Amino acid sequence: MAAGNVELVRSIYAAWERDDYSSIEWAHPEIEFVLVDGPDPGSWRGQAGMVEGWRAFLSNWGNYRIDVEEYREVDAERILVLLRIAGSGKTSGLDLGQMRARGANIVQLRGGKVVRLALYFDRDRALADLEAP
Repeated sequence: MAAGNVELVRSIYAAWERDDYSSIEWAHPEIEFVLVDGPDPGSWRGQAGMVEGWRAFLSNWGNYRIDVEEYREVDAERILVLLRIAGSGKTSGLDLGQMRARGANIVQLRGGKVVRLALYFDRDRALADLEAP
């Protein structure tokens, strides 16, 4: 895997850990953005779709934040990001921090851009999806 891909993913998550979601320069114009599981799964296509999906997701949470635990190179195109998730559901009051929520994201890159970003609340499901043919 190109070191540049790992550095790109690190830079994306470094911003997100600071609660900065303003940049989408890293996203391919036709990115596939997927909330695989969790309270409101869905899939969006393109940068505008990703922004729409992410805003809808964040609007359901108070104090949503992530802390990256590890980056794992899966293959030439994919990086697994293991993370802890914190925040509280605005409607449900569910506190992810108290649950010690451990999620994962699978970031797929091609040509120096993220072409697919899949977010998982359930880390085991992400790991199973990586092993599936």
